[in-house]
Amino acid sequence: MTAPAPPAPFDAPWHAQAFALAVALNEAGLYSWSDWTERFGADLQAARAQDPLDGSDDYFTVWLTTLEAMLRAADPALLSALPDWTRAWTEAYLTTPHGQPVRPTAP
Repeated sequence: MTAPAPPAPFDAPWHAQAFALAVALNEAGLYSWSDWTERFGADLQAARAQDPLDGSDDYFTVWLTTLEAMLRAADPALLSALPDWTRAWTEAYLTTPHGQPVRPTAP
């Protein structure tokens, strides 16, 4: 008899990607982890005051809100490039053949 596989730690790939991005930016020195957790906790509390969270997309939507706020505080110029990078990633995703790595062209 085979044991069942453990559950995936993330419900969707973008949850893992958002998590990894926050960790990488912390490790790059953009913000401290204590600053991150303080801000994320406050953002979670504010979101819960609006509606209960189920811990999936809504949790990671708050994660992204916190990430944007941390980026804005660290370097406002980073966010000014966000729409261009969003378009570049979208274009790369839509035009990359299945199974190939997605590599956007810098805007």
